Amino acid sequence: MKGAGGTPGGVLTFLIGLIMTCGGFYLLLNAIVIRANFGLGYRVYSFGGYGITSGMIMIPFLFGVGMIFYDRRSSIGWLLTVGSVVALIFGVLSTVNFSMRGMSAFDLMVILVLAFGGIGLLLRSLSDRSNGEVNS
Repeated sequence: MKGAGGTPGGVLTFLIGLIMTCGGFYLLLNAIVIRANFGLGYRVYSFGGYGITSGMIMIPFLFGVGMIFYDRRSSIGWLLTVGSVVALIFGVLSTVNFSMRGMSAFDLMVILVLAFGGIGLLLRSLSDRSNGEVNS
């Protein structure tokens, strides 16, 4: 009878590894705090010392939307609108800050052992271990 992944590895080892990996990465991602410093007056880009705020990006967006409503085939209107939306998305993504919440060293060690120990068990269950070694 074949085990996990069609190999002689153990199904129980696979399930334990999967549970450990999911639990560890859930706890790790749950410990990450995301903050963004974004507002209409916040400097998003700067060219030669001159700052472009996210509110300034809205001006070509509004002109582009107006041009599209006037003539839906206006390539300049579509260029202004799509370019402004792309600039806003990149501006928001560039202001995102990732940090870890406060935790003890033991908490972090448990999270990392669960995550990467689970990956090790998953890989062990999927490997071909037919050299006489008994696997559960």
